Amino acid sequence: MTSHIDAVSSGVPPERCPMMGNYGAPTITLVEGRGTEVWGHDGTRYLDFLCGLAVTSLGHCPPAVTEAICRQAGTLVHASNLYNTVPGPEVASRLSELIGSPGQVLFQNSGAEANEAAIKLARKYNGRGRHVVLSAFRSFHGRTLATLHATGQPEKHEAFQPLPEGFRHAAFDDIGAMEAALDDTVGAILVEPIQAEGGVNPPHPDYLGELRALCDDRHLLLIIDEIQTGMARTGEWFGFQHAGIVPDIVTVAKGLGNGMPIGAVWARPEVAEAFSPGDHGSTFAGQPLAAAAALAVLDEMARIDAPRLAAERGRELAEGLRAVDAIREVRGAGLLLAAEIDADALGDRTASDVAAQLAAAGLLVNGVTRTALRLAPPLTVSSEEIGEALTLIESVLGGGN
Repeated sequence: MTSHIDAVSSGVPPERCPMMGNYGAPTITLVEGRGTEVWGHDGTRYLDFLCGLAVTSLGHCPPAVTEAICRQAGTLVHASNLYNTVPGPEVASRLSELIGSPGQVLFQNSGAEANEAAIKLARKYNGRGRHVVLSAFRSFHGRTLATLHATGQPEKHEAFQPLPEGFRHAAFDDIGAMEAALDDTVGAILVEPIQAEGGVNPPHPDYLGELRALCDDRHLLLIIDEIQTGMARTGEWFGFQHAGIVPDIVTVAKGLGNGMPIGAVWARPEVAEAFSPGDHGSTFAGQPLAAAAALAVLDEMARIDAPRLAAERGRELAEGLRAVDAIREVRGAGLLLAAEIDADALGDRTASDVAAQLAAAGLLVNGVTRTALRLAPPLTVSSEEIGEALTLIESVLGGGN
């Protein structure tokens, strides 16, 4: 059988490739990582400024997390949620502490699953007739059928119609549009503090506060999707904390496990009580191996003051990007940034083309829109590594077509 990378890249018949071509033709096979650096199967070194889509926030193979995983792997890996295990409850308590309000947690395996559970929780809490979830255009909440419909990108919907009913969209960063989209069937508003996959789009500073007030006035649940913005990435533990609010439901994943599959739904106690035994479940969710990784991540992030690092390194990276002539705008917060490339510098390239050229030069980023690069390096990235990345970006963007 042909290898995956050869088969997908050369377009050979599907039966000769062991994996589906769902992610397109891979150009790089990664085999090892340490900190901000990863290496390909041919020995090529790369700076990873994408972090597996904002996942490895402590860098690759941080010793404290690696040791916790190895220790737990030799103790107890899985026992199902019919039994209590450790350290899941401690992780749940720590999440409530970081969110800054009493709450309860339901573990999941991924961000999409966390959002799926949050949608079900909102429906159960509000009851029949108030089941509609209002989210924003250009949002991204997952690829299950329900979270796909919650995602405000209609072009992603068509191939999978009919999608589950009960979802509506309004313009992001426009409180008037959100209010106009409400009726008696809407029970919850679901938003990201910064639209990550939609282009790293931050709202104006008052937006989340306005949403909180609107939800309070209309007796709606405010669900904040912190899948990509949470776990210190924006310079606070959670993106909503920049606005000084407390949501009703928060979803977390990505950086929580630093690569181990774990997600979580946090809810205020009176909302969490809506779930009864059997309402939702997952065989692997919160199993000890993933929870041990998450606890080690939380410990290590607290030890290094990860929010402070993200804010400081984020300012350094943003300032460096703004100094590149070919970049006309930098947006985002902390170490979740987008660099909007000037049309003259792009020429007939797209941002994805530029990302491919940067990969060939040794820097991993991605084109988050046709004209913008997304940068989400580890929160532990060094000033020297930021300088190296900026040099590569300036070289590639200054090289023309």
